[in-house]
Amino acid sequence: MNDRPAQRGRPRSFDIDRALGRALEVFWRKGYEGTSISDLTHALGINPPSLYAAFGSKEELFRQALDRYDAQLAPFWGEAMGASTAHEAIERLLKGSADRMSGGETPPGCLFVQGALCGGEECEQVKDELAARRDAGFRKVLARLKQARRDGDLPRDLDPVAIARFVITVLHGMAVQAAGGASRTELRRVAETALKIWPQ
Repeated sequence: MNDRPAQRGRPRSFDIDRALGRALEVFWRKGYEGTSISDLTHALGINPPSLYAAFGSKEELFRQALDRYDAQLAPFWGEAMGASTAHEAIERLLKGSADRMSGGETPPGCLFVQGALCGGEECEQVKDELAARRDAGFRKVLARLKQARRDGDLPRDLDPVAIARFVITVLHGMAVQAAGGASRTELRRVAETALKIWPQ
């Protein structure tokens, strides 16, 4: 699903890393389908031939932006999942996500959620890519909860699969709310409410 075939001889008149960071922000704010080539070339300060020569296609640029976004999230997820108890891990994940999603230095919401808001056939591969990355988050939470079950840290009446799915659903809902303008305080209240599933 390439917009145009890649050209050889990638131009070096602009900073590829900086350009990728700018593309990430555009995709984050507008989603994949809502972002046009002109949006990207304007943000990156290059012309369309240079964009295609450097990144191959809009889809490939989006994929590289996703990789960058994933790398930015990795330390946060690692710290959260590395907490000493399952409850603390989920608390760090939900409350930390509320803080991260509420904007400030970055656009509000989550690229893995906002990026999927497209409906045309040309978006099928993009939607599959985003679904796979969201599923990776689910599997990280599930692995942490299964570990808690083995350690005797998870109450026996809580099903790791159901709780992991619940946590991810809350995260995705928070992302949608954040993109719609929900404040950090409001998102944190959602996180605190979700944590009440844990027996006291």
